[in-house]
Amino acid sequence: MLDPLFINDENLPWEAVGPGVRRKIMAYDANLMLVKVAFDAGGVGAIHHHYHTQMSYVESGRFAITIAGETRELKAGDVYHLPPDIPHGAVALEAGVLVDVFTPMREDFV
Repeated sequence: MLDPLFINDENLPWEAVGPGVRRKIMAYDANLMLVKVAFDAGGVGAIHHHYHTQMSYVESGRFAITIAGETRELKAGDVYHLPPDIPHGAVALEAGVLVDVFTPMREDFV
């Protein structure tokens, strides 16, 4: 578990999670997790689901976000909210970053 109350982005490593997609776990405790996910243009976050509630902020770029079979284009400044167990995925229409928040934390990420 990360210990510091103040986290510096440059001190944290990126982890490759698929072609053109990498993530960085920014901070977490048992109840909450913040993760930065960087996509190259064309990078895909495959359709999946999990029991966690998730909110994601589009920090930069443009994405085709699919939630429960419906796809919409989101750009920097937009947000999407996922209740538990809803199938979802993302395709980067241009390079960009999503900031994901999960509750409870994603044990499978650590």
